[in-house]
Amino acid sequence: MKLITYCIVFLLYLPVHAQLVVTSSLKTYKNGVKKHPEKELIDIKKAIPGITLDIRYATTNNFMKEVMYPEARAFARKPVVEQLKKIQAELRKQGYGLKIYDAYRPYAITQAFYKKASDKNFVANPAKGSIHNRGCAVDLTIIDYKSKKEIEMPTPYDSFSPAAAANYKNLPPKAIRNRDFLINTMQAHGFKVLANEWWHYDFNGWQNYELLNIPFKSL
Repeated sequence: MKLITYCIVFLLYLPVHAQLVVTSSLKTYKNGVKKHPEKELIDIKKAIPGITLDIRYATTNNFMKEVMYPEARAFARKPVVEQLKKIQAELRKQGYGLKIYDAYRPYAITQAFYKKASDKNFVANPAKGSIHNRGCAVDLTIIDYKSKKEIEMPTPYDSFSPAAAANYKNLPPKAIRNRDFLINTMQAHGFKVLANEWWHYDFNGWQNYELLNIPFKSL
């Protein structure tokens, strides 16, 4: 009897791991938006017509070397898009603009990335989910608005090089200036750069948004 009691007490004190909650139901997502309008996923191009999209995962021009998205579209939560709109307007005054590589990413794509990627350090672990899955992360750079050409940055997008780090120093001065200009501009509007990816920015308060697995076609 004492042994049974001991075992019950032991089981009660075992660590409990919270199950990851991912919203896959379009109805559940829409009901959430009705209660909290700021949680709506907004089509970035429709909200900011002058912005440039280069959705690499809708092509084979990406580190996976295969098409991961069925459509070349970019979505983000409403407050994220509102800030991107302000950034775009600010850059336009200086002759620049934003180019978006990636934004909201359905959870199923994060699972596919992790399964197929050879280097797991550069992809989000599905066990935790990605901030892209929450619609609160954007991958982007700055372009010359007229020519649409990217300004010089430390590395190409999705580079696995150490030079991709946001504080890497052994670079041409112009690349450092441009990178820091982007980082400071984004930071002033509520974004934080990812330490090992100069192009990746997380929106402050991303913890308040749930993980989503809503496909682009449903949006």
